[in-house]
Amino acid sequence: MSDAIKHECGIALIRLRKDYQYYINKYGTPLYGINKLYLMMEKQVNRGQDGAGVANIKLDVPPGHRYISRYRSVEQNAVPDIFAKIHRKFRKSLKNHKDKAKDAKWIQENIAFSGEVLLGHLRYGTHGQNEIENCHPMLRQSNWRSRNLVVAGNFNMTNVEELYSKLVSLGQHPKEKTDTVTVMEKIGHFLDEENQRQFEFHKHSYENPELSDVIEDNIDLQRVLQRSCRDFDGGYAMCGITGHGASFVARDPAGIRPAFWYADDEVVVVASEKQAIKTSFNCNYEDIQEIQPGHALIIDKKGEYSEKKFIDAIEKKSCSFERIYFSRASDPDIYSERKKLGRQIIPQVLEEVNHDLKNTVFSYIPNTAETAFLGMIEGLEDYLAKERKKAIIEGVAHDMNLEELLNFRPRVEKLISKDVKLRTFITNDADRNDMVAHVYDTTYEVIKKGVDNVVLIDDSIVRGTTLERSILKLLDKLEPKKIVIVSSAPQIRYPDCYGIDMSRMKEFVAFRAAYELLMERGMEDVLDTVMARCVEAIENDKAHTENFVKAIYEPFTVDEISEKVAEIVKPKDLKAELAIVYQTVDSLHKACPDHLGDWYFTGNFPTPGGNKVVNKAFVNFMKGIEVRAY
Repeated sequence: MSDAIKHECGIALIRLRKDYQYYINKYGTPLYGINKLYLMMEKQVNRGQDGAGVANIKLDVPPGHRYISRYRSVEQNAVPDIFAKIHRKFRKSLKNHKDKAKDAKWIQENIAFSGEVLLGHLRYGTHGQNEIENCHPMLRQSNWRSRNLVVAGNFNMTNVEELYSKLVSLGQHPKEKTDTVTVMEKIGHFLDEENQRQFEFHKHSYENPELSDVIEDNIDLQRVLQRSCRDFDGGYAMCGITGHGASFVARDPAGIRPAFWYADDEVVVVASEKQAIKTSFNCNYEDIQEIQPGHALIIDKKGEYSEKKFIDAIEKKSCSFERIYFSRASDPDIYSERKKLGRQIIPQVLEEVNHDLKNTVFSYIPNTAETAFLGMIEGLEDYLAKERKKAIIEGVAHDMNLEELLNFRPRVEKLISKDVKLRTFITNDADRNDMVAHVYDTTYEVIKKGVDNVVLIDDSIVRGTTLERSILKLLDKLEPKKIVIVSSAPQIRYPDCYGIDMSRMKEFVAFRAAYELLMERGMEDVLDTVMARCVEAIENDKAHTENFVKAIYEPFTVDEISEKVAEIVKPKDLKAELAIVYQTVDSLHKACPDHLGDWYFTGNFPTPGGNKVVNKAFVNFMKGIEVRAY
């Protein structure tokens, strides 16, 4: 995605199912779990570079010994920073106790991060400053082991105000009004109640400290989640660990955010992406399961696990942007889907270049668009094969023409490459924009000037600013006849509120295009009508019932908006003709049939909170309010 946006956090959970000594004996290191967690997080570092955190819980250590450890970092390379500290801690502790290097009991009583339950998080902040206090995992502490709670997740809630008010009504005094704190405190409240329920039930049958063990063995995390999550509105894959070592990963009822798990006799693991599990544990892809919407994978104190329903599932709308861009393409399913996205768009591309493949060069930007590019080229090869067959059947006049036809291949070049990551220390707008234009570099002397078309595929086009300020200007220096920018995603028309930092309407070039078309055609009344309906719905607490902003796009075809987008992003001095081609929503669904979450393209939000956010975002735009809408 040439227009970078902040998005998806990443989660990684490991539960060692055997005693700690087993892993030291088999793998020759007390860091087996830590090393596996590091690998899982590195394989998902594409999901978050704002910060990272790790938490670890030891099982059954004697009282007086620390059993919860946590490190967080907002350094530029946060994951290596954290794990380097952990490794140094082990080296320092064992330096004068080399004879204890394989003694599990001694290590667990003397060295942090030597526990059997490990949780990692990669943060991509959708709001708030990049400070360590905003990094997961979050910790809710208590002197009662089973009342401690560690939480980390990939989530955003649309109804934070409502959830916050409910906490206050329960008698709590939350320190912040953020979804992370609110979620943790709400789960923590019902975890406390579950502890109390078990205490009341068993207190006459057992004496302390045996009673504590009985409570830990009987805590019903499914019940805790049923009570705490029933009024959540958002997308989430939420991890929690209790102080006694039981854990859960809960997935929202629409399956918006991804969560996958794998288990064998040694481990139970969970991650946001399949390939992180596959690479780290060398398991078969078919053995990696998806946590079902509205279900939680619950792992008890003894390491037994099962998926349990905690809320009724609704129509599955897993995020299609995961398939288009966010998740790594090394997942075979995602790789296949992205290639299909490239193939699906061939008819539109051929129309834009007037089927003149002889004078058309194909390329891509950025690297994440490479897989869709490969699919596009495969689609062109299939098209050419059909054309050859047709020509041969119909008869070719000259052998020279036949030979040329048989040997012809699509022209492929690496036209744009990212040259350098520039710092934002330049504050003057004009100078900064000039510097941004040099983030990318181009390959010269491969385009026939004034003759060739250039087709460049991108994952998606969000704001269009990078196209306008950099990429189009670079391509124009090659002097092509026509530039065709292809988006493997449909037009992004609506904000996201389930984890992606896309909540302000004016950031979407497709929305700006619709807005300008309305103004040009004297249809300002559409804006006024939508504004009035949004304001009325917000005032009457009915903004969640319908997405009124859809009416902004109804007067126009997809092609009309694409043409206006091309006008908006076209630099004033661009000499080449310019066209913008977007994937259709129908083609997206054909390429990704099991991942139909398309609200940013269609406005069909999977939860009521989504409608509320888009209506509020439109009101903010009309009033010039520069804040996110949730």
